[in-house]
Amino acid sequence: MSTIELPARINASPRPAPGKKTRSVPDWLIAGGLTVLVLILLAWNIDGFPTASDDEGTYLAQAWAVQEGRGLAHYTYWYDHPPLGWIQLAALSWLPQLLVPSMIAVTAGRIAMLPVQAATLLLIYLVSRRSGMPKWGAALALLACGLSPLYLTMGRQIYLDSFAVMWILGAFALALSTRRHLWHYAAAGAAAAIAVLSKETIVIILPAVLLALWQNSARTSTRPWAVGSFFTGLVLVGGFYPLYAVLRGELFPGADHVSLIGAWQFQLMSRSGSGSVFDSSSGTNALIHSWLYYDQVILIGGLVAAMLTLAVRRLRPIGLAGAIFTLVALRPGGYMPAMYVVQVLPFFALALAGLIVTAVTRLEPRRDWWRAVAVGVFVAVALTFVVPRWYVGAERAVTNEDNAPYAQAAEYLDTRIADPAGTTVVVDDVLWIDCVDAGYQPDQVLWFYKLDLDSAVAERLPNGWRDVDYVVSSPAMRDNTSGLPTVAALLTNSTVVAEFGESEGRIEIRKVDKENAR
Repeated sequence: MSTIELPARINASPRPAPGKKTRSVPDWLIAGGLTVLVLILLAWNIDGFPTASDDEGTYLAQAWAVQEGRGLAHYTYWYDHPPLGWIQLAALSWLPQLLVPSMIAVTAGRIAMLPVQAATLLLIYLVSRRSGMPKWGAALALLACGLSPLYLTMGRQIYLDSFAVMWILGAFALALSTRRHLWHYAAAGAAAAIAVLSKETIVIILPAVLLALWQNSARTSTRPWAVGSFFTGLVLVGGFYPLYAVLRGELFPGADHVSLIGAWQFQLMSRSGSGSVFDSSSGTNALIHSWLYYDQVILIGGLVAAMLTLAVRRLRPIGLAGAIFTLVALRPGGYMPAMYVVQVLPFFALALAGLIVTAVTRLEPRRDWWRAVAVGVFVAVALTFVVPRWYVGAERAVTNEDNAPYAQAAEYLDTRIADPAGTTVVVDDVLWIDCVDAGYQPDQVLWFYKLDLDSAVAERLPNGWRDVDYVVSSPAMRDNTSGLPTVAALLTNSTVVAEFGESEGRIEIRKVDKENAR
C-alpha cells in the first residue's frame, strides 16, 4: 500500500501581512467551547430519552454494590466484566443521587457519565491535533462525534464502553505525544490497561495504539525503549486482575468455583452468537440497522474514511482502529452487543475529519474562486444530507419523554406498598436500586433473569413464583420470557394493580395471585 504523507503546512499558520497582527484562537478555547455545546445537548432531557435499558440498571447495581461494600454484584459472583468500570461509576454516581435524591437511579447515573463524555470529546480534539490535523479539522472531528444523533442517544446511557473509550483515547494521545518522553509511553500502556479493565472488548484495538507509538517514535533512537515502556505500563497495571484471580485460586476453570479464563471462554467462544450481519434475520443485522436508523452519515462515511486513511501515514493508527472494529462487526456467528457502537463512533469521527483534512490540504486549489466553489459544495452537501438528518435526531433527544413510566412506577413502589421491607418484588434492573432506596431488602428485590438462571436466587424461593409478592412488568421483561418459565408464570398468575405509560412501553405493577394459580 502506498503511503500518503500529510503535508507539513497543515500545521503551519499563515504568515501575517506586514504591519498586521493576527491572534490565533487557542486550542483549549475551541475544544472547551465545543465540548460545552455538546454537553448541553447531552444533558438536555437526559432523563427522558432514550428509554432506560436493563444493561444500564445492571451496571448501576454493580456500582451500588461497590459503594456499599457488598462485593461486585447483587447476584451470584463470577468473573463478568472487569470491575474497574463499575468502580469508576461508583466514584461518579454518588454525587447526583445525593444532590437530587428524588430522581430515579438511572437518571442520576446518566448525569454521572457527563464528565466521562466531556473528557472523551476533549481527547478526540487532542488526538486529532497530535495526528497532524489543523484546529478546524480537530473541531470537525469533535463535532462529527458529538452532534451525531447516535452519540446523543448512546452517549447519554450508562455503558462501561464509555469509560474504555475515554482511556483508550488517552492512550492514543500519550502515544502521539510530541515530546516523546519514555514516561509518556509508559503512561500510554497504563491508560490502555485501564481501558481494558474498564471494558475488556476494547483490547482489540491495542495494535492501533502500538502503531501510533511505533510511528511517533520513528525518528528517535529510543524506539525499543518506547515499546518496552508501553508494555511495562500495560503489564504492571493490567496484571492486577489476573493476579487477583490467581490469589483466589480462580484463574483456571475447575470444579465448584468460577474462573477468569472460564469467563473469557464464555465471552469469546461459548456465548451464543447474534448471527452474521449479512443474514437479514440475524440479531446483528437488526442491530446494525437500528444504528443506521439514528445516523447513516457517521457510520457509512466513517467506515469509508477509515479504509481510506489507512493510506495516510499519520492517520493510519486511526484507520487501523476503524478497520479492526469493522472486521469484528463483520465476523460471522459472533456476538454483537448493543453498545459496541459506543467504541466505534469516536474513531469513525476522527477518520472522517482526517480524510476531509487530507483532501482539502492536498487538493487545495491555487485560485481563490476554486476554493470558494469547494467550500460551497461542502456546505451544500452538509445542508442537504447531514443537517436535516441530525436535526431530527437531536429534536428527538431533547423532546421525547420515554422514561416517564419508569419514574411513575418507582414512585408507586416507594409510596403505595405498605411493607416494603417484608415484600419480595421482581423487577428489571432499571428499578433495582430505586426499590432498594425505597426500603426493600436487597435480597428480596430480584432481577427477573435470575429467577430461572441463578441457582442461588432460586434457593431463596422454595415455592417458586408463589414466594413473590409483586412483579413489575416492563418491555424488557415481557420481551424475554422465552426460557424463563418462572417469569412467565409470574406474569400469568398476577393482576395489574397500577399501570403507567401506553402500548408496548407501559410499565405494570402486578400483584401475584398466590391462591388462584392459572
